[in-house]
Amino acid sequence: MNKTDKVVELYDKYVMNTYKRVPLCFEKAEGSKVWDIDGNEYLDFFPGWAVSGIGHCHKKVVDAIARQAKKLMHVSNNYYSEAQALLAKKIVEHSFPGKVFFSNSGAEANEAAIKLARKYGNQTGRFEVITMLKSFHGRTLATITATGQEKVKVGFEPLPEGFKHVPYNDLEAVERAIGFNTIAIMLEPIQCEGGINIADKEYIKGLRRLCDEKDLVLIFDEVQTGMGRTGQMFAFKNFGVIPDVMTLAKSLGGGIPIAACVARGKFADVLTPGTHASTFGGSPLVCAAGLAVFEAIEKEKLLQNANAMAAYLRKKLEALKEKYDFIGQIRNMALVVGVELMVKGDEIYKECLESGLLINCTQDRILRIMPPLNVTKKEIDKAVAILNNVLSKIKKG
Repeated sequence: MNKTDKVVELYDKYVMNTYKRVPLCFEKAEGSKVWDIDGNEYLDFFPGWAVSGIGHCHKKVVDAIARQAKKLMHVSNNYYSEAQALLAKKIVEHSFPGKVFFSNSGAEANEAAIKLARKYGNQTGRFEVITMLKSFHGRTLATITATGQEKVKVGFEPLPEGFKHVPYNDLEAVERAIGFNTIAIMLEPIQCEGGINIADKEYIKGLRRLCDEKDLVLIFDEVQTGMGRTGQMFAFKNFGVIPDVMTLAKSLGGGIPIAACVARGKFADVLTPGTHASTFGGSPLVCAAGLAVFEAIEKEKLLQNANAMAAYLRKKLEALKEKYDFIGQIRNMALVVGVELMVKGDEIYKECLESGLLINCTQDRILRIMPPLNVTKKEIDKAVAILNNVLSKIKKG
């Protein structure tokens, strides 16, 4: 029995079976490389579910955590924390004038956004949130209800009331869904779990207009798209529209669990003392990591690198599309990449894994590729070579 098998045995005995786990146990990582407990090396083009957006164990993040851990790791939110204040300032400076609530995960940030919208709507008796089909907003009761995929809801009924789902990129459907009880429209600028579906600019502008006309809260879920993933610090900057509320998580902490709900204007002060909280939200440790992520992106010019490498990766993938007739659309905004397949993608994902390349398959037929912002041409060449080798063995049908 190897080391991995021993760990799997422990999981079988002691850990709840809530994930479809691949029998790999990773021990260390650096940049785009990870090594399992048995010494095998992998190229990670979906780092930590897009959490390690500037690569695994980035030196700036590791150093910041070490420095902060020696001073103060946690302090109650009944007191002030300089690191939290500085990170909130940094987020606002890169997004829009507003205020930030910190929590620990994307689902928590989205819960905060939903509560904020309902609290705002309470003064007029409005509570309903319109979300999109194929969306994904988290695993809490409220966020699975907000999610536009039935598979995540099975077995958890009855679900909270007050959510409507409409097709993505369909402004008329949103207009028809708005009713007397509607208070917010919530969506991902790019549906990542939904298959790398990118919002149309005119659609986003139309949503902004509707919210302005009807006094609705426009909420952007940027849990996966924030922190440079789309070539801008936040995805909304690609659309020429500013949301009222934005949620962040994943890459914000460079590998450490942190999330944020950012609200502007009249929405920034809706949540007051006693209306929302998070015991561990915005601790000095995680905020130090978040500040280091911003520093790395800025000082290492990672937005520029993300855009340059995205163009290079797209060119390589387009060459594969020309070569294999079972490849459909290639959809991307910078380093959010989806490769549509006319065949099931699970076997391709598994073969890539066995060949040392970590990617993801979502919606059965979409390969989701999201390398870190500091990915190199050499790493892209290696990843595409592995993918090409795997695709060469696939037959359509």
